[in-house]
Amino acid sequence: MKILIIEDEELLANSIRDLLRSRGFEAEAVYDGETGEEYAELGVYDLLILDVMMPGLDGYEVARRVRAKRLGTPILMLTAKSGLEDRITGLNAGADYYLTKPFDARELLACINALLRRQGAQVDEVAFGNTSLDLASAMLVRGEASVRLSAKEFDVMRCLLQAGGKNLSKEAILARVWGYDSDAVENHVEVYIGFLRKKLASIGSNIRIEAVRRLGYHLEVAEDDPEAAV
Repeated sequence: MKILIIEDEELLANSIRDLLRSRGFEAEAVYDGETGEEYAELGVYDLLILDVMMPGLDGYEVARRVRAKRLGTPILMLTAKSGLEDRITGLNAGADYYLTKPFDARELLACINALLRRQGAQVDEVAFGNTSLDLASAMLVRGEASVRLSAKEFDVMRCLLQAGGKNLSKEAILARVWGYDSDAVENHVEVYIGFLRKKLASIGSNIRIEAVRRLGYHLEVAEDDPEAAV
């Protein structure tokens, strides 16, 4: 499970990130609303932990923009503001739960697990063209044919599928898949794109991973495929 923490207090953000990683989650932290919105709208995260009071783009606005993109990712809002009107504003902006600071780590984990259980019951695959990615088994499926993806292949493919036809830069894929503070380089992305192209071809997928110079990669459905539609 991938969790994104959007919190301008770096010490708190990093503490939550480390707590979640110690519990087996894949967790990343970013420290401003603008970056948080950019990451969240990619649609690769299973949960957003979102601070309300941030300079520039605050948490309410980030939530509104994420929901305007029709992304159903669960949002757990964190805030020091505990008034009824503040909670109502947060929920109306698109939050699924509102947790007031300071909070106990056990309460935070309980909220996260509850939201993830709810999400897991609703979303089990993403699809494009004639191909789908099973999120539970990491299998890439086209009709009766299927192939299992490695962990990194799964994450890259999920990024591309959830972005649909939008271009993703190599830098964006690096940050989402390898992590905000990783030492990975653009060649890692190129290598895994190559692996995925071979696996897509092996199951007869009509998806093509297209490269656009300086813009990165996006998915297309092959025009000459008789099943190409949708």
